[in-house]
Amino acid sequence: MGGKRKFDAKQIKERLVGYLDSNQSKAFSSKQLIKRLNLRDAPSKASVQPLLEALERDGKIEQIRHSYKSLRKPDFVRGVVDHVNPRFAYVITDSEHEDVWVKTELLKYAMDGDRVEIMVFPKRHGKRPEGQVTNIVERKHQEIVGKIEFSTRYAFVVPDNRKIHQDIYVPLNKANGAAHKDKVIVKITVWPGHDRSPEGEVTRVLGPAGKHEAEMHSIMAEFGLPFEFPEKVEEEAELLSDKLPEEEIKKRKDFRSITTFTIDPVDAKDFDDALSYKKLKNGNTEVGIHIADVTHYVRPKTELEKEAQKRATSVYLVDRTIPMLPERLSNGLCSLRPNEDKFTFSAVFELNERAEIEKEWFGRTVIHSDRRFAYEEAQEVIDNQEGDFVAELTHLDQLAKALRNERFKRGAINFETTEVRFKLAEDGTPLGIEPKIRKDAHKLIEEFMLLANKRVAQYVYDLHNGKDNNTFVYRTHDNPDPEKINTFALFAKRFGHELDQNDSRISTSLNNLITEIEGKPEENVLQSLAIRAMAKAKYTTDSNGHFGLAFRHYTHFTSPIRRYPDMMVHRLLQHYLSGGKPVSKDEYEELCLHSSDMEKQAADAERASIKYKQVEFMQNAEDKPYEGLISGLTEWGIFVEIQETKCEGMVRMSEMSDDFYEFDEDNYRVIGKRNKKMLSLGDKVTVRVIDTNIDRRTIDLTFVDDERD
Repeated sequence: MGGKRKFDAKQIKERLVGYLDSNQSKAFSSKQLIKRLNLRDAPSKASVQPLLEALERDGKIEQIRHSYKSLRKPDFVRGVVDHVNPRFAYVITDSEHEDVWVKTELLKYAMDGDRVEIMVFPKRHGKRPEGQVTNIVERKHQEIVGKIEFSTRYAFVVPDNRKIHQDIYVPLNKANGAAHKDKVIVKITVWPGHDRSPEGEVTRVLGPAGKHEAEMHSIMAEFGLPFEFPEKVEEEAELLSDKLPEEEIKKRKDFRSITTFTIDPVDAKDFDDALSYKKLKNGNTEVGIHIADVTHYVRPKTELEKEAQKRATSVYLVDRTIPMLPERLSNGLCSLRPNEDKFTFSAVFELNERAEIEKEWFGRTVIHSDRRFAYEEAQEVIDNQEGDFVAELTHLDQLAKALRNERFKRGAINFETTEVRFKLAEDGTPLGIEPKIRKDAHKLIEEFMLLANKRVAQYVYDLHNGKDNNTFVYRTHDNPDPEKINTFALFAKRFGHELDQNDSRISTSLNNLITEIEGKPEENVLQSLAIRAMAKAKYTTDSNGHFGLAFRHYTHFTSPIRRYPDMMVHRLLQHYLSGGKPVSKDEYEELCLHSSDMEKQAADAERASIKYKQVEFMQNAEDKPYEGLISGLTEWGIFVEIQETKCEGMVRMSEMSDDFYEFDEDNYRVIGKRNKKMLSLGDKVTVRVIDTNIDRRTIDLTFVDDERD
């Protein structure tokens, strides 16, 4: 085509408008526009001035002396900065507006997580929206965690958060006794500006980088997790009596004489749910789902209540729990420990042999747990048909399977994601990684918890004949985005799997596909892609149903020791059982939003702690080739999940020296420019670990060509 590309007058006009609209705050001369639009041939250059004059007459642009400026009014939206790499960020908008791409130099020194106002440039044909920050509304990070490094005249902190791309300058007299390469928390005292780095002072020294305790504390600080409870909260907890008052017992339904037990993980200390079992004369079974009555102890307007509301959830890192409630409550007063009388809030069902509900009752109770089972112990009883409560456990297992089958018939999605568990030495060093295996005992508990959550939500919703006048806290899960499902369907097709995208059949089709891929090489990749196509579950006062579980109404009632929304549900349920009138929707919606935000923060922190331990494990792992699956692709690298250890690392595109590879985003693959070699999501590959970085929690890999030890 040669060096000069010719454009016709219509194309040049469109490009002029597009460029001026995209730079609304600036004016340009015709010479500048010719240069910016890379117009090289004489006719194109000559057409610019007349076209600008025509656009001015049409009211599209205005002339300012010898320059021209767009007259289009910009869109202003608010959102949160997601600073994905040093070159650019996305602003995740509050409105229905698409996420907006912003060059780093147009961020106005906003940092990752900051709430900002942006001016959105008019969308160019087929391009994503772009914009620039006009105002920083609220700073997300007052404190940042990272590694401090010293030079002769000053120190600086390199943030752990990979999305913060500037080091924080620290004067030597503000280092608070930190040593070179300690992990620290630094409070920002001066925000970044023109030719100025952010400046701060060290408020807490966490210990030497790379040491277990310092790294875990770094993760806690990075995600804003508390290190301890305020003194007032602990004092209030200690003052609570462990005696159950007789006058309170008389107000409750007494289940102490009925067979009751808990089934929990082997290392659990907070038992917040128990099952009671009673065979009825009519052949039916009464199953009680008894939940710790946390709100009996945690009263509104107390310090305990304020702290629980603020934390909103317990957080489970690889080596510790950061509880929502002090230990006196979570592991003591509220925990349904064996051989102790406990106050509970219960959902009690009379079920026939098909696990259909004949009667139901909700209310406050007192129970006495006869036995504490670990999941493994309960599973052994079911498998071997011998041991404590064998008849009860076996029958409950049969009822749970009937409930599960019915749920899948109604369209629940059968996702089974693999979670990992670490074997840790006393000093926290990871000795091994193993997948968590879910057996029937886990599913038994899960099914009865789902039943209680579903029926509590349905009960409150139905109180006014389904007009939903009663404000309540629901757990909702929207239908998947059709565009994302379409992309997923196209990808699944490459593996020979068809997906029916019709709204009424999508869940059945997804389940069929999940069954089809079980045990096949593409199972993990297609499962994780399907999950990415799903909407995120959230808390809200609007009952919009739960797509994944195929429930019209759903809530969280069964874990108040570790989730604040369950405490709200207990209070609201009791309020309506007592004949109370609808309460303020706005107040509860705000609490729902906060709970959803804190849930996401907890999940991010949990993932970071797992990633840290995986990196540490691979740092000390054998130097050998590993079989892996391509689990993700970006323009700068290829993610590979190592099959043996379930650890994910990256092969950087810049390190792939055999060719120049281009990212084909639409088809989840990269393609070599010369050799046309394709690497696609789900491909089996062999890799070797070439570097690990504890600070950044990254594993660098390289492809191994048919190398075998």
